[in-house]
Amino acid sequence: MIQLILSDLDETLLNDNGSINKKNITAVQDFVNNGGYFVPNTGRSYKSVFGTLNELGLNKATQYVVSYNGGAVAAIEPDGGEKIIAQHGMTLELAEKIFTLGQVQSDVDTHIYTLDKLFIYNISPADKQYMQDRHVPYTELDSDDLSFLKDEAPIMKVIFEHHEPSVRERIGDVVTGDVGDDVLLTFSSDRYVEFNPKGVDKGSTGLELARILGISRDETAALGDSLNDAAQIKAAGVGVAVANAKPEIKAIADVILNTTNNEAAVADFIENYVGK
Repeated sequence: MIQLILSDLDETLLNDNGSINKKNITAVQDFVNNGGYFVPNTGRSYKSVFGTLNELGLNKATQYVVSYNGGAVAAIEPDGGEKIIAQHGMTLELAEKIFTLGQVQSDVDTHIYTLDKLFIYNISPADKQYMQDRHVPYTELDSDDLSFLKDEAPIMKVIFEHHEPSVRERIGDVVTGDVGDDVLLTFSSDRYVEFNPKGVDKGSTGLELARILGISRDETAALGDSLNDAAQIKAAGVGVAVANAKPEIKAIADVILNTTNNEAAVADFIENYVGK
């Protein structure tokens, strides 16, 4: 019996425009009311998920969020209180190296996630719209000097946005060519190339949360669509690919749904696979 569902957000739980299908809301509430844990497992900040939790009705008891591609797990209380129960960040020195190496051309957009903030340098118009549609708060940087981060919370990850796959691949090659032994490279949403510290991913931290909750691997399911979901798809007892998932994700999934993110894929899984 599945007791914990780890779900990616963008292109998995959320519609393309950032909204949530009402079928997903009903199915998630039914699953939680029957004693299960539904946990967003996202590359984003846990703070950016508060609106999603509220819309899902997951604000009546302690709720968990795996964020920053496994960089942290936050426990969110009904009164709005929050506590970090697991944390896996990177040094400022490594973040600065990644940032500098990734500036392969003038229109590269760069995100630096600390534990509680998102800073964006050279934000693109498309990325600005993407952030707005998903109600993600951020601070825009007007300088490439990152020394101010020494006074901020720990750094979780550094990612780059660009519309051209060849540019994202070039960034990946340049960064890993220099600091490949220290970072984990993933791609997501057909727009981002992401870097976490080596050994930090959605799968390892998702199972870390399962252990904290006293839930076994076999009682854990993970849903996703993109390459940064591969680790959780492989780690969970049941790895689930939505219909719009990348071929690489479908190839390693235990279950491939016939429904896309825009067709309430999460509800499809809960209604037709959980408990069966």
